[in-house]
Amino acid sequence: MSETAQSFVEHGIEGGKPIRGWTRGVEVDDGALRQLRNVAALPVVSGWVAVMPDVHWGIGATVGSVIPTEKAIIPAAVGVDIGCGMMAVKTSLRASDLPSDLAPLRAAIERVVPHGRTDRGGRGDRGAWTNPPERVVQAWSRLEPVYRELTRRHPKSEHARPGLQLGTLGTGNHFVEVCLDTEAHVWVMLHSGSRGCGNTFGTYFIELAKRDMREHVKNLPDSDLAYFTEGSTHFDDYVKAVTFAQDYARTNRELMMKACLEALAKVGGIPPFQADLLAVNCHHNYVQKETHFGREVFVTRKGAVRAGLGELGIIPGSMGARSFIVRGRGCAMSFESCSHGAGRRHSRGEAKRRFSVEDHVRATAGVECRKDADVIDETPMAYKDIDLVMAAQAELVDVVATLKQVVCVKG
Repeated sequence: MSETAQSFVEHGIEGGKPIRGWTRGVEVDDGALRQLRNVAALPVVSGWVAVMPDVHWGIGATVGSVIPTEKAIIPAAVGVDIGCGMMAVKTSLRASDLPSDLAPLRAAIERVVPHGRTDRGGRGDRGAWTNPPERVVQAWSRLEPVYRELTRRHPKSEHARPGLQLGTLGTGNHFVEVCLDTEAHVWVMLHSGSRGCGNTFGTYFIELAKRDMREHVKNLPDSDLAYFTEGSTHFDDYVKAVTFAQDYARTNRELMMKACLEALAKVGGIPPFQADLLAVNCHHNYVQKETHFGREVFVTRKGAVRAGLGELGIIPGSMGARSFIVRGRGCAMSFESCSHGAGRRHSRGEAKRRFSVEDHVRATAGVECRKDADVIDETPMAYKDIDLVMAAQAELVDVVATLKQVVCVKG
């Protein structure tokens, strides 16, 4: 099918830029459509807004959207989990190499990767290091000078313990999984971002953008969509903060992956293995400068993965669904992008009201994972059908590997 044929759905309205969605066969909630139309009405949007099949309402801007802007960036479109993304590594292990009881493997990962959050993120927080390993210390020593330069200029953007959260998982939909592909190869896959320091930067600069646009914010369809333009007072510092957070997030995933692979190697009965057969590390909440249709633009992918021709990406399902390693097809109309997952069908609150622990136990049968009330908001039924999501974006990516988790660690 050509890109100009009926490959996408038009959601645009009069007065705004077009909204083009790869959403055939998947539901798009009214709240997400309203947000998309608000974004499309902004004068800095270039061309159109591309919508991925996992689209759903988000804070500030829609999750599952790709927004090209000229000489401007919308901090709320980038969001507060800057640089959030996925990493996956294929090992030489086979399903038969794993122990029949996977609980010790899950426990081994939980021991080496701090996860969750306690003490309101204070000094006793189990989701951060007390005494970080040497490789975490070394990684932070590389990142810290840029961080300190930024926070000296913007003291209110400083987080209390950024060095102690590096190499840690976090909460919510962040996870570590051990998976099997259709040929019984063992993979390790994880999902996390820039932790507290990225969140603090995002929150701070969203408010700063509103303040900088206070004379114009009344003309915006949503005050959260305030933006920085090139040459404005805080544009360059925001770009530096985003670049730092994206570097932090990528490093965070690499550190966790090393720890997980080491933990896997120490589990009794698992033979020596290689872990360099294939590795993918990709953001899905980020902004970067790219050229599309002959124009240099800032492309913000909020809940979307770059899928340039031949580029590898990861599209995870939920705790009980399949995930996919994909190769981009370079679809120009989608700004070379694809979805970042299945996408939420129900809000966290609605999922907790709608589903029980018993429902969750049934949905995660065969997966060594938490099966308690505190993870109901992440139960598979809270998400869209990943198979429908993949079908809707068939022209955007080719599937390289199909994975199914056997172990899942949640924060």
